[in-house]
Amino acid sequence: MNSSGFNMSSDQRYRDSFQTAVVKNVILLAVGLTISYINGTLIHTFRKHQVFYMNPRYILFIHLVVNDMIQLTTTISLFVLSYIFYRINASLCCLIVTMAVFTTVNTPLNLAVMAMECYIAVCLPLRHAELCTIRRTYALIGGIWALSAVTTLLDVFIFLATEPVQVFHSAIFCEKDNLFTHRIHVQKKDVYIIYLIGVWLTLFYTYFMIFTAAKGADGDAKKARNTILLHGFQLLLAMLTFVGHVFKKALLTWFPKYYVHVLFVSYIIIQILPRFISPIVYGLRDKMFRQHLKMYILCSVRRSINPRLQLK
Repeated sequence: MNSSGFNMSSDQRYRDSFQTAVVKNVILLAVGLTISYINGTLIHTFRKHQVFYMNPRYILFIHLVVNDMIQLTTTISLFVLSYIFYRINASLCCLIVTMAVFTTVNTPLNLAVMAMECYIAVCLPLRHAELCTIRRTYALIGGIWALSAVTTLLDVFIFLATEPVQVFHSAIFCEKDNLFTHRIHVQKKDVYIIYLIGVWLTLFYTYFMIFTAAKGADGDAKKARNTILLHGFQLLLAMLTFVGHVFKKALLTWFPKYYVHVLFVSYIIIQILPRFISPIVYGLRDKMFRQHLKMYILCSVRRSINPRLQLK
C-alpha cells in the first residue's frame, strides 16, 4: 500500500523541470481546494440541520467525508513536500504517513458499514430504527478507527523497534515503502487482501439482497441498489491504493518514456479521484442534501455579489 501515492526514484533525472513542477502543484492544489470546499460545505450543512445529524446514514457519510479530507490533506502535503524539500525528517514522515494509512484503511470499512445500513433500510425496514441507532452508529465509527489503529500502529511499533536511532534523525523521501522496510510489513499485504475480500463479500451480499428487493419495488429500493453499485466503484478506486505499485508498473510498461508524468497521473487516479467521488454519491445525488447545498451555495454567491446582505 502506497500512502503517499507518489513514488519517485532518488535519481535526479526522474525529477520534473521547474515549470512542470509548478504546473502540477498548482493543478493539484486547485483540485484539492475545490474538493475540500465541497466537503466543507457538506459538513456545514450536516451540522446545521437535525434531519442530517440525527440520521445514521448521513452520519456515516459525513464520517467518510471527514476521513477523505484528512487523507487528501496528508497526501497532498506529501506531494508538495516532495517537490519543495524532496527529503524530509523521518520522524515527521512517520507521523504524516501514519495518518495517511489510518484514513486509507478506514475507507473500505466505512463503505461496508454504509452498505449494511442500506441493506437494513431496504430489506429490514421495520427493524431499521431498532438496529441503526445514533449510539450504535458512533460506536461503529469508533470500531472502524480501532481496527485501523491495530494494523497501522503495528507498523509504527515495528519501525520503532527494528530501526536504529539514527534513522529518526535522517532525511528520507517520504513514502511508505521507504519508511517501513521490514519483511513483516511485506507479509502484512496478505492480511490486507483478506480484509478487502471481506469488504467485497459484504458489498456483494448487500447488493444481491437489495437487487432482489428492488424488483417491482419502490424507487427507494432501486436508489439503494444504485448506491451500492457506487460503493463498489468507490471500493475499486480504494483498492488501487493497495495495489498502486502494480497499477503504476502497468502504466510504465505502456508509457516508459513518460516516467514522472505517469506517476502524476497515477497519483491523481489513486489518491484524488476517490476523494472526488464521495461528495457525488450522497452530496449531489441525495435530493435532501442537494436542496440544502443549493441554499448555502446561493447564499454565498449572493453575499459576495451584494455585501449589504451581510449586515442584515
